[in-house]
Amino acid sequence: MSDSRDWQGDAVDVAIVGAGAAGVGAARRLQALRPDLSILVLEAGARVGGRAWTVRPPLVEGSPIDLGCGWLHGARTNVWKAIAEEIGFTVDKTPAPWSEGGQNLEATMPGGQEARAAIGAFFAHAEQRRGEKPDPALSDLLEPDNPWNDRVEAIGTFLNGSPLDQASLEDYNNYHPGPGPDWRIREGYGALVTAYSQPVPVALGTIVTQIDHRTADHIAVETNRGTIRARAVVVSVSTNVLANEGIRFDPPLPEKLEAAASLPLGLANKLFLHTGTTDGLPVDAHLIGSLHRSATGSYQLRPFGKPVIEAYFGGPLAHELEKAGQAAALSFAREELASHFGHIIAGELEVAAMSAWAATPHIGGSYSYARPGASPQRSILAAPVDNRLFFAGEACSPSRFSTAHGAYETGAAAAEKIATSIAGGVGRS
Repeated sequence: MSDSRDWQGDAVDVAIVGAGAAGVGAARRLQALRPDLSILVLEAGARVGGRAWTVRPPLVEGSPIDLGCGWLHGARTNVWKAIAEEIGFTVDKTPAPWSEGGQNLEATMPGGQEARAAIGAFFAHAEQRRGEKPDPALSDLLEPDNPWNDRVEAIGTFLNGSPLDQASLEDYNNYHPGPGPDWRIREGYGALVTAYSQPVPVALGTIVTQIDHRTADHIAVETNRGTIRARAVVVSVSTNVLANEGIRFDPPLPEKLEAAASLPLGLANKLFLHTGTTDGLPVDAHLIGSLHRSATGSYQLRPFGKPVIEAYFGGPLAHELEKAGQAAALSFAREELASHFGHIIAGELEVAAMSAWAATPHIGGSYSYARPGASPQRSILAAPVDNRLFFAGEACSPSRFSTAHGAYETGAAAAEKIATSIAGGVGRS
């Protein structure tokens, strides 16, 4: 990646707004297909990667941890797996603790088998109601007085980043990340996206405020650092940015605003805890904080064998703990973990890092979910405008939303359309 910090406004063939997985994917695909075209990625933040973000906290001796996406879902066909192998990153194939062959400790908890059976029955029922019209909320499928409804609700917050009453049944049934297990990148998923962006010219700290597509021969992209003229533009920012009109369009695009508002970002945050003792903590095991509360954490114990516990919070609980801060999140996690491992282990825990995606500027959440009836809005959001203004990002994927490979695929698809719609370029990079 070349950080074009000295850029002060210019003309390029293609401007890409957003340097997350979709924007990087669009740029790299376009470079491969049309090396004659000049490209510039405009990124509002201070780094590449978007919701893929690897950090190396001192408390864990600089080991990489992912504050954003961390798993290669549908790993065997996930494009980021192939990219990782191509550029020399390590794909770790240890079974995910919640999958077959993994260590899921929930099954050994009192009531764990019953809880798993209830979850399985709920989502089997959801699949049986595929195609139902009008599209109901997932909460409509809950059985009244079922003692495991809170456990099912907790799973819903992890999947969608929102309560079940806000999430579409149709969208749930459309989701398919591809065949294969869930694997990981040892060096970090965010680090992989950043490394892959190296050949791409990126202007960091460049906030796009308006996209003027009135003129037939160019699109004017207005930013805090000047205006850039482009023959085609790819917009790959989050739905929350679009819905809140963080970027204005001239002429307006009300159908895009409506689609974005119907596909808001849910919230899932991670809290990484360093533990001074690993006694009684298995490696790469999974544990749920409580089987009987919807407001509970999901805990991965000692990922990669590190003296770390990764806590995962979704939906209303994630919002509450993000607003309350790290001390409150630590206290919550300690209490839940103490109920399983005792207060000695819980007392050893310290915060190594914590995400706060709702408050992250120019993003505002974790991954998109569809409100009831809104799943078709994904295709509306993704549709090009005049074959020169394109949209990409995980929310634009009809089946691989909420994933980094879904985001990449939408960016690559936009690049392929641009490659066939633009005549010879000026060859700048």
